[in-house]
Amino acid sequence: MKIRFGYELVYSVPQRTPMIFTLHCQPQRSQQLVRCDVMRTEPAIPLFFYPDVFGNTCTRLEAPAGLLRVTADGIMRDCGSPEPAQWAAAEYSIRDLPPDTLQYLLASRYCETDLLMNEAWRLFGHLAPGWSRVQAICDFVNREVTFGYQFARPTKTALETFHERQGVCRDMAHLAVAFCRCLNIPARYCTTYLGDIGVPLVYAPMDFAGCMEVYLGGAWHVFDPRNNARRIGRIIIARGRDAGDVAISTAFGAAWLQTFRVWTDGLSDTAEAEMLTSDSQCEPAHRFA
Repeated sequence: MKIRFGYELVYSVPQRTPMIFTLHCQPQRSQQLVRCDVMRTEPAIPLFFYPDVFGNTCTRLEAPAGLLRVTADGIMRDCGSPEPAQWAAAEYSIRDLPPDTLQYLLASRYCETDLLMNEAWRLFGHLAPGWSRVQAICDFVNREVTFGYQFARPTKTALETFHERQGVCRDMAHLAVAFCRCLNIPARYCTTYLGDIGVPLVYAPMDFAGCMEVYLGGAWHVFDPRNNARRIGRIIIARGRDAGDVAISTAFGAAWLQTFRVWTDGLSDTAEAEMLTSDSQCEPAHRFA
């Protein structure tokens, strides 16, 4: 199957302001880009690309005073199957973990492992290690934390989500990430596109979706505490210790978001042909600074 995905962001900027965006997708093994999610701006300004320490592609620019429109519109070929569940995937002892996973055992800005350690072991320490224990963490977060956009705030941490029992997908992912790390299971935060493919439609504005990846059985696996299901067509944008590492945009000055649109939809052959006819190039063309 093919998925059309992209975004439109419009900012009001009172004066020339440096900005960083982390919005380029990272296709998985079961996916292939048909049309790249090339970032475009109105007005057209120079864009500079660089890889961050987590392997994400970031875009650096200087927004001129006035309105800045940032868009991308890509097509992804996806296998069309739900994310696999590897129930036999085992936890590794710390001494056997690869060095690049160790940073995902540590406390971070939104995941206070030191403050949640006792609760994590009380709730999940008695469970059999492995995939089933991570799934139990997701079950708990999905059951105990009420989802609602009205509960969102940019400073909310995993500990606050645990106490308040309210939040958005980002908060639920942070809590599950923190619980996993407390149990010595490497876990990292992910920003993604996730459309209503293979599930009932949700009649609400589309948004980016937060979830987590957990290291089990020698590989990273997606878990989604918000939806608590293996989904079809998830597209990874960025990975980091928590949402602080993968902010959609960072402005070094005033920049007010005026328009926010995200789309992730199954694409018919006719619609795909029209898109590729209007713009057939998979532009590169990352220009690295």
